[in-house]
Amino acid sequence: MPESRPALSPAARHVQDTLRALGREYSVRESEHSTRTSAEAAQAVGCRVGQIAKSLVFRAQKSGRAVLVIASGANRVDEGRLAELLGEPIGRASPDFVREHTGYAIGGVAPVGHPSPLPIYIDADLLSFDEIWAAAGTPNAVFPLPSADLPALTGGRVVDIRAA
Repeated sequence: MPESRPALSPAARHVQDTLRALGREYSVRESEHSTRTSAEAAQAVGCRVGQIAKSLVFRAQKSGRAVLVIASGANRVDEGRLAELLGEPIGRASPDFVREHTGYAIGGVAPVGHPSPLPIYIDADLLSFDEIWAAAGTPNAVFPLPSADLPALTGGRVVDIRAA
């Protein structure tokens, strides 16, 4: 008899449905353990922290638009470099701003399934791994994918964004 999986929460189900609609058969996994931080996610799935594709949302200060950076869990983002890429200063986004622009709470921001398109920048260091893990809508849901798929999946631009 096949093993049955518990039903996904609504946000994780949204990510799973979005992935399928994009023609991807990645499998969203929810855990009773937190995957909110890169270290927690790496421990939960048994990978290196660098393989965690952490989603960080910034607010462009002049235009007010949301910007998503998908960074290696081992790296800090060079905010000056991000501002240079955007052509305007950036700042941290509030939890309400993140939810409004991505549809997800901080700690669960998926790289797909946002209410409207966002500029997305991908940390080039993520592409050094064969497999990475991304958030899937909640602070305890993730999905694995080949790192080479991330740019096409998200429409994101691969850049050197790691802080020195």
